[in-house]
Amino acid sequence: MSKKPKFPSWEGFFGVGRLYLITDRQLVPDIVDAVGKALEGGVRAVQLREKDMPVRELLNLARLLRESTKKYAAKLFINDRVDVALACRADGVHLGGQSMPPEAVKKISGGENLVIGMSAHSLEQAEAAKRSGADFITFGPVFETPSKKAYGAPLGLQKLKAAADALDIPVFAIGGIKTGNLKDVLDAGAYGAALISGILGADDIKGEAYKFMRAIE
Repeated sequence: MSKKPKFPSWEGFFGVGRLYLITDRQLVPDIVDAVGKALEGGVRAVQLREKDMPVRELLNLARLLRESTKKYAAKLFINDRVDVALACRADGVHLGGQSMPPEAVKKISGGENLVIGMSAHSLEQAEAAKRSGADFITFGPVFETPSKKAYGAPLGLQKLKAAADALDIPVFAIGGIKTGNLKDVLDAGAYGAALISGILGADDIKGEAYKFMRAIE
């Protein structure tokens, strides 16, 4: 049995499964269809992360995913592009280390109340993200994964636990998360898991999303 999450009020926001799907259109023939299948499987939070996509194409894709996520009462986040998030009426943005700071996002978004996630690859970055106004963070890579090799060696469960213990906002573990190690991640104090290839790389996306949901519950 994994630990009960420290932030029960976030259950209503992210959904019971506490899965945060991050897109990578290179992994699938049709990213809109793939996200739809993940939503059918129980995912209730999606980050559109296609950094190389021209802004008009990104906005069109964001609007399509907004329609899909609304159908399942799921939350949509846009990586980095506050303008796209506002234009498609997303629920929030996800920021990296070189992104616009959260206080600036809140200022330009006016009364939209965008929820702000931030990426962190160390305890120091995690604490800085919290101080700067992040509502939640992704922390990793926890385990070995091709998509996060640029961020160095895996951080491991002890560093994940240190970040989860230090912060009073939800921490989503990222990097090499599988159903087989998910319990260890939650026991270390993570609120949930952020996944890319763990779901989008599966032959049966809907079925794999459902397996992760069951494993968390």
